[in-house]
Amino acid sequence: MKTLAYLGLAAALAAGPVLAQDDDAKVIGVSIPAATHGWAGGLNFHAQQTVERLEAVYPGLDFVLATASGPAQQVNDIEDMVATRNIDALVVLPFESEPLTGPVAAVAERGTWVTVVDRGLSQEGIEDLYVAGDNAGFGRVSGSYFADRLPDGGKVVVLRGIPTTIDNERVENFQAAIEGTGIEIIGMEHGNWNRDDAFAVMQDFLSRHPQIDAVWASDDDMAVGVLAAIEQSGRSDIQFVLGGAGMKEMIKRVGDGDPMIPADVTYPPGMIATAIEMTAVGLVSGAPVSGRFTIGSVLVTPENADQFYYPDSPF
Repeated sequence: MKTLAYLGLAAALAAGPVLAQDDDAKVIGVSIPAATHGWAGGLNFHAQQTVERLEAVYPGLDFVLATASGPAQQVNDIEDMVATRNIDALVVLPFESEPLTGPVAAVAERGTWVTVVDRGLSQEGIEDLYVAGDNAGFGRVSGSYFADRLPDGGKVVVLRGIPTTIDNERVENFQAAIEGTGIEIIGMEHGNWNRDDAFAVMQDFLSRHPQIDAVWASDDDMAVGVLAAIEQSGRSDIQFVLGGAGMKEMIKRVGDGDPMIPADVTYPPGMIATAIEMTAVGLVSGAPVSGRFTIGSVLVTPENADQFYYPDSPF
């Protein structure tokens, strides 16, 4: 893949609307998961807002936005976009990596531009553009926080997300960051970025482990479920829970000095807006936008929480 040409993209954005050369509107398909949890709700909000804004800015573009409740529905949505709208570009955030790899590869083989967001495909080199948060950094920042908070080591449990390449990156880098610290992961299960699933997983952890020093929930929705399970159990051994993604409720708790939520790690759902806009610019202007675009993860603490608190945000 080519390195992202930042200057070319900036020039295209600064120049304002550039219409397609022919009279026929070009069509961008946007396929994302339904709002099954808070982060996905924010994703849906930003996707809809961006589509509406870009349709007004670029009369030469049409958009078709579909949300899916599972991988099978997402595959059907994409196939329908190709068959009925003959899309010129596809922006896709895979519900899961493996089931979407073949279908998205088939779209790319047609010569359609493909932008993959967040949850990468299980095969490299299919997409033209990849936009995501810094998943390696997300895991590394989280692990470093645990190492700092538990200098003498401790027993921790980990809740993973949906089985995807980004979840793998996060966990691998978390593990690397705590290596040699004396921190022991005594349990690790998928909570699927869902607070109800996380509640059940944490209940199981609590029943099986008499001592848990801290929890890496790795997601703010899962942290909500984890906290509910801890509160219901009446356990007092757990020192803190670290989630991630920047949910406004969690950022407020950090800013208020809640000892159970002393920090958070950013992973903005607004990245879908970046992906859609870059795809649109590349399609209508020819600006070079292929490559990888990574949005860094930042540790949120009481000292900087006000910089990340957006009370009117849907997430």
